[in-house]
Amino acid sequence: MTRSIETLFRPFASEKLSIPNRIVMAPMTRSFSPNGIPGENVVAYYRRRAEGGVGLIVTEGTTIDHHASSQSTDHPAFHGEASLAGWSDVVKAVHAAGGKIAPQLWHVGMMRNQGRPKTDLLPAVGPSGIYVPGRVVGSPMAESEIADVIDAFAKGARAAQQIGFDAVEFHGAHGYLIDQFFWAGTNTREDTWGGDLRRRANFAAEIIKAARAAVGPRFPLILRVSQWKQQDFTQRLAHSPQEWEQFLSPLVEAGVDIFHCSTRRYHEPEFEGSNLNLAGWTRRLTGKPTITVGGVGLSSGSDFIASLGGRVADVANIDDLLDRLSQDEFDLVAIGRALVANPDWPAQLRNGTSGKLKSFEKDMLSDLV
Repeated sequence: MTRSIETLFRPFASEKLSIPNRIVMAPMTRSFSPNGIPGENVVAYYRRRAEGGVGLIVTEGTTIDHHASSQSTDHPAFHGEASLAGWSDVVKAVHAAGGKIAPQLWHVGMMRNQGRPKTDLLPAVGPSGIYVPGRVVGSPMAESEIADVIDAFAKGARAAQQIGFDAVEFHGAHGYLIDQFFWAGTNTREDTWGGDLRRRANFAAEIIKAARAAVGPRFPLILRVSQWKQQDFTQRLAHSPQEWEQFLSPLVEAGVDIFHCSTRRYHEPEFEGSNLNLAGWTRRLTGKPTITVGGVGLSSGSDFIASLGGRVADVANIDDLLDRLSQDEFDLVAIGRALVANPDWPAQLRNGTSGKLKSFEKDMLSDLV
């Protein structure tokens, strides 16, 4: 196959979103927003990636207006006048640099305070009060609290639209609140919000419906999903394409426009009998655009877990990625650690200077550059 780097730089256009290329900045928690307020350093951080050629930035997780949504006072919030003003400055800077941007709306659920010093006395919340299977540390969410959280996500989506963001992403992956509803290990409810995989998707579906009602028909809604959980990397929501389709169907019906499919290594097949990854299967089963992510541009022997443990992630070629993208296995490609190391990663590739790209090292996370 003849590979061309220009595959990455084809414009993307769906019914609701146009992006100048196929490159997305993956959401990465950075924790540089004291009291939940993104400042000038955060503005500069995202501006650099837009100036470096990223087509769409998905921000780090930013917490919704619910008392138990965050697990650190340094995580950016998406509510309150000061925090939203900070995000407005980010949007203006990214747009001035020619990029598009979406906030990732986030609720940590039962991950709050687990293994961390408590910042207050407010309890964590989750569908069944379960942190990991067999470890009950709280009570199941009441119907009124579920309704409050759904409303908070919808209000966050509306705020994103009003500020001038180009889309909004909901964090439904990695074992956080929405994913805790998806996962049978943390959702043992027997009501509307629990049961089989399709029913466990109801919480996310209602969030999407409420957000759609808040923003109208034209504003793009992105949902991030994953099989793996921080609590257990081996966990899977679905073991076959048929099960994955059952999971996706209510989310498509609710109004998801783009699925952001998080994997630890983008190149790994998701189900037996096919080389398609999770984003590839999701695109095939739903017909919706998908974003792939997981170690793009870095050595496969050092995924983000190994990187956080101190292993250097060396620069690697993206031939396989280009092959898959040219075959329309997925539509967009999210870059994480490679963009921390190289804010101008897209420009370097396009200019033929990829030999100057830096490897990713854990120490790069100690500052916001």
